[in-house]
Amino acid sequence: MQSVDSDKLTELIVKGMQEKKAVDIVILNLKHIKNAVADYFIICSGNSDTQVDAITDSVEEEIYKASQQNPWHKEGKEHKEWILLDYVDVVAHVFKKDRRAFYALEELWGDAIITHVDDTQRV
Repeated sequence: MQSVDSDKLTELIVKGMQEKKAVDIVILNLKHIKNAVADYFIICSGNSDTQVDAITDSVEEEIYKASQQNPWHKEGKEHKEWILLDYVDVVAHVFKKDRRAFYALEELWGDAIITHVDDTQRV
């Protein structure tokens, strides 16, 4: 198994999200926050159950191709409203559009350094 650091993991997650046309991709850098649960949170939205599922699968495939690594923990696959893929240092959050506003993770982690990934931007 090839080890990848949190910065590389973040790139792979964003690439997987972009492959399936995820919208509003945001990277929250939590490295400087004391007692943060991870180095990065990457958040995106999908427009339907099917797209949320496809984005999640794409992220898992990108990371597995590069590192033979599976998520340490995965949640939400059955409801397809908020799927969480926990890679320990980096956590991907794939939301159905309306649920993202409800949970407002970006606001909860307001001290994070926030990077908005433009739809045309490739990492």
